[in-house]
Amino acid sequence: MFGLSDYATAIVFFVIIIALTLGITAWASMRNKSASDQYVAGGKITGWQNGLAISGDYLSAASFLGIAGAIALQGFAGFYLSIGFLVAFLVVLLLVAEPLRNLGKYTLADMLTARFNMSRIRSTAAVSTVVISMFYMIAQLVGAGAIIKLLLGIPYAYSVIGIGILMTILVVGGGMVATTWIQIIKAVLLIAGSLVLSLFVLSNYGFNPVGVFNAVESEIGSKALHPPAPSGIAASLDVISLNIALVLGTAGLPHILIRFLTVPDAKTARSSIIWATWIIGLFYLVTPILGYGAALYVGQDAIKAQSPEGNLAAPQLASTLGGPILFAFVSAVAFATIVAVVAGLVIAASSAFAHDFYTNVIRGGEASEQEQFRAARIAAIGISVAAIVLALPLQGANVAFLVALAFAVAASANVPVILLTIFWRRFNSTGAVAGMIVGLVSSVGLVILSPVIIGEAAIFPFEKGSPALISVPLGFLACYIGTLVGGRGAEREREQGLQTDYDEIYVSSLTGITNVEEELQEASPTQESSR
Repeated sequence: MFGLSDYATAIVFFVIIIALTLGITAWASMRNKSASDQYVAGGKITGWQNGLAISGDYLSAASFLGIAGAIALQGFAGFYLSIGFLVAFLVVLLLVAEPLRNLGKYTLADMLTARFNMSRIRSTAAVSTVVISMFYMIAQLVGAGAIIKLLLGIPYAYSVIGIGILMTILVVGGGMVATTWIQIIKAVLLIAGSLVLSLFVLSNYGFNPVGVFNAVESEIGSKALHPPAPSGIAASLDVISLNIALVLGTAGLPHILIRFLTVPDAKTARSSIIWATWIIGLFYLVTPILGYGAALYVGQDAIKAQSPEGNLAAPQLASTLGGPILFAFVSAVAFATIVAVVAGLVIAASSAFAHDFYTNVIRGGEASEQEQFRAARIAAIGISVAAIVLALPLQGANVAFLVALAFAVAASANVPVILLTIFWRRFNSTGAVAGMIVGLVSSVGLVILSPVIIGEAAIFPFEKGSPALISVPLGFLACYIGTLVGGRGAEREREQGLQTDYDEIYVSSLTGITNVEEELQEASPTQESSR
């Protein structure tokens, strides 16, 4: 159990984090004057800033607390998940980041409608964005309520409501500018806290990680250092399905995708991904030290006594090795982690609703700048309230399951459409809508039919609940079949001005040139004169 001095010091650090958050919001509110500022910080974020912000957005409480706890209790079985999280950024870097920045403006739907200028494409993409963001947001709020209750003794409901109010103030007042800087600060604190805690552990082994592993082998057993062998084909496919969701899902997560629209150009988007990959990679390299260190110094029984899932392993390790101050710092980092991730999710969901639904579908793109700005703020309040209301009755829900579901839905509904929009000439709007709907419905439906929801009556056998092994291929298949059903849909849409020529989209996705023919015509007189 944590002592009174631990709690008192932790409260002081929590108050500092809250004061810092409100201070940044007040500063950012003076710069948050337009819809562009609210959605994407005016597109003025630099590469290193965006790389840190992506890291702060991506490394959630599940990463910081969950993976360390999983390693402490399950050994290597808890670590291999982080490999999927890290490899995912290679997919984003190679396939998504630059085309999204070149074709998009504020949201994922903007990228898709750069090719398919239709309200049904924008509406479907917006629904997908809101659903994925809500799943992820609810998971963060449920986890936040449970963690703050354990760390500070504050009741679950008050914890969820408090986090919800803070994130609403942050997003409504400071928009993407405030959200970005909170995520940057959180990333710095997270890396600093993880390194300090790791150094405390390593100092007892001559700063040699091998010494930690040798101690684990002698005190806990060699099984803790080896990946478990899945028992049977179903279990093996279950693990593969989860990793497909993790690797592909990142490329479809709205709150990660929107970060590429906060930078001025595709080169900066690529730079930010490189920064993020190094930062996230550094964090995941130290998680085994944190997890195994907790198992050695706190003990697996003591970790389970505080939290059966091991979510408090890192704070317990901090309390054991560094006393109240280090415990308070690590706890404050966990709190900042939750605030930063939830704020990013609110921005993504509210942008989809305000920009895609209200401004472009309901108002037909005729809303004024101030009207869009006001709609974005109102949508942020509505999304926050909805997330709080949905999270309150879900105390005790499986947070890891909700996060995995968000990744699976993103991989199934968004990734096929994003890739085929960029790389398939024959792709048409029928295929795009079919792919998003089938990917969304199949991923959510299979989870409902899994043991996670209906127990022994499950039809879908994967116990981890991730349907990606089936739903991702279904998403691609629906895109293909929908395109065939649409027949000459792509040609008709181009003739009617409802689809941009594929060659122009392909060039634009690689170069950022929005009107290739005009650019060539403007360049030709210069070329003639130079002759």
